Amino acid sequence: MTSLSILTFAPAPSPAAEPDDHEYVAPALVTVDRIPTRGGAAVHIHQDSDGSLSSDCTGCGEYAWTLAVTRGFARAHADTCFREPHPRRSAA
Repeated sequence: MTSLSILTFAPAPSPAAEPDDHEYVAPALVTVDRIPTRGGAAVHIHQDSDGSLSSDCTGCGEYAWTLAVTRGFARAHADTCFREPHPRRSAA
């Protein structure tokens, strides 16, 4: 007579997460310019600690960061954005 045994292996429990002493904290952005859009919103230009620029629009919500972001890039977006400003959503 043949007997069949079925074994089930459960994965070992994962160890408790240890606190990370090296948590990344993003540097504060410095707003260097604010350009009004055609819709009444604004494109904010920020400078990072490494000198790079980023921009975000309070109308359509577009965020841009590349090595190509310049004030001209932000101005071109401001000239073409017709959305009205909207409040930023806050975490509940």
